[in-house]
Amino acid sequence: MHEVYENPLCVRYASGEMKRVFSDDVKFKTWRRLWIALAEAECELGLPISEAQIAELRAAAEKIDYDRAAAYESELRHDVMAHIRAYADRSPTAGGIIHLGATSCYVGDNTDIIVMRDALRIIRKKLINCIAAAADFAEKYKDTPTLAYTHFQPAQPTTAGKRATLWIYDLITDLKRLDFELSDLKLLGCKGTTGTAASFLELFGGDHEKVKKLDRLIAEKMGFEATVPVSGQTYSRKVDYNIISVLSGIAQSAAKFSNDIRLLSHLKEFDEPFEPGQVGSSAMAYKRNPMRSERIASLARYVITIAQCPAITAATQWLERTLDDSANRRITIPEAFLATDAILSLYYNIISGGTLYPGVMKRHLDEEMPFMATENILMYCVGRGGNRQVLHEAIRRHSVAAARKIKQGGGRNDLLDRISGDPVFSLTKAELDAIVAGGGFVGRAAEQTEEFLAGYVRPLLDANRGELGINIEIKV
Repeated sequence: MHEVYENPLCVRYASGEMKRVFSDDVKFKTWRRLWIALAEAECELGLPISEAQIAELRAAAEKIDYDRAAAYESELRHDVMAHIRAYADRSPTAGGIIHLGATSCYVGDNTDIIVMRDALRIIRKKLINCIAAAADFAEKYKDTPTLAYTHFQPAQPTTAGKRATLWIYDLITDLKRLDFELSDLKLLGCKGTTGTAASFLELFGGDHEKVKKLDRLIAEKMGFEATVPVSGQTYSRKVDYNIISVLSGIAQSAAKFSNDIRLLSHLKEFDEPFEPGQVGSSAMAYKRNPMRSERIASLARYVITIAQCPAITAATQWLERTLDDSANRRITIPEAFLATDAILSLYYNIISGGTLYPGVMKRHLDEEMPFMATENILMYCVGRGGNRQVLHEAIRRHSVAAARKIKQGGGRNDLLDRISGDPVFSLTKAELDAIVAGGGFVGRAAEQTEEFLAGYVRPLLDANRGELGINIEIKV
């Protein structure tokens, strides 16, 4: 185990469920399911294949001799032929009809579609649960004021719940794209060597209707509504790009979330879940780094970058088939799913188990509030008959002086004291305090949060209530 390289996505990050979907066992058992579906359909359409032969294939479907298949592949240099022979060894009377009329992409491409469909369903479930957890966070903190930032510079107040709606909206956008790709996913079917189904037309004596029905029967047996209408030897590699681009979109949303959490952790306004014995730094014992958010950012960067591979593959396919996609797809498709699976597990863990610190948030708000109150002060004084331009210049001058004192001397924000002492405003401290207290600086943040949850999020979650509830375990 320790003498050879092992993929960190499998060893450290991805869930057992996702690793299982991309396992050799699932792959090769799916190949056998496809061979059985092909034999069944050919039998139903009149080819000389017996029920006894099909029964023999079914009986041997789960009994894969991987050593024998590997030995065949070392000789043949062809994985599909190796597994046909290994299957035939277990099915002596049916061996001659396995893969009848098909090309390698019949099992290879159809299996890839089936596996990606199953993997997308896992991603979808986790995505919905992340939305649900973020919605609970937004509901809980919809009225909790916090300082909002533009350019990571203090701007105006918002609420912690409103900020979470931005994360949720991104995830809902990703879910819509995922659902479209999932609903649009079709099997390759049995299209033959160049997509013309010539071998099957030969098998059925030129009967075009039987060839078309063969395609439909295989789709039904494998749980699909349809096969692609046209293809070369493979399904269009645009399909891979479209699916992996959905994963890239999820990675983008999660990276944005993780970066926000890292910034809030620096501000001491939010902490990730932290285990009792967890170590933040090997040197600085006091440290509590946002390592899970950092891991999201790291994995997301990988998913975003490898999404270029299926794009390039789709763009460089030759005519009806070339093989320069094969090695690349064996790596990029599983790893994109494994990494996205890990990303969403971390996302859920952070949003559902993190800790918000409203006291620190209030302190940061209080530090900046004098600046934010100046527009209200200006409007109040103009309403009492003051000159808007004169008042604006006075506020500008006092704000610059107060900011200089804070930055150069580390002093407190004394802007309100400066305004209170300036006769051009004619304001008492009590009046200033009342303006600040009643300012309504968070605008419609709380209302927007509630409207968004009620109008968009809760209906979506109600429609997917069967998907709610997951058990996430973060290993490291």
